[in-house]
Amino acid sequence: QVQVVESGGGLVQAGGSLRLSCAASGSMFSIVAMGWYRQAPGKQRELVAAISVGGSTNYADSVKGRFTISRDNAKNTVYLQMNSLKPEDTAVYYCNTGRYYSGSYYADYWGQGTRVTVSS
Repeated sequence: QVQVVESGGGLVQAGGSLRLSCAASGSMFSIVAMGWYRQAPGKQRELVAAISVGGSTNYADSVKGRFTISRDNAKNTVYLQMNSLKPEDTAVYYCNTGRYYSGSYYADYWGQGTRVTVSS
């Protein structure tokens, strides 16, 4: 059974930075894609970033240039470095294992989320 656990959320001022971590176990971490979704109040859940088995990355336009997804296969961990945070980034962030089909990322196993609040 796959276990996904996020950490690193919190409250930060606009313009600040935060780094989220996601530990995955119970699966072959090095052969699965990983991604981060978020859900903000009053908005649909959206894919923020994803990273393939080979290390290629994709980002939502709203975070491109500010967020960086990376993975450390030796530690079975994926990270989301968030810089230049805006109040619009306030959301619950969900880490997941997944896969790519037809150029799009799809999540398979989800963590329970970590809350990020960006104050103005």
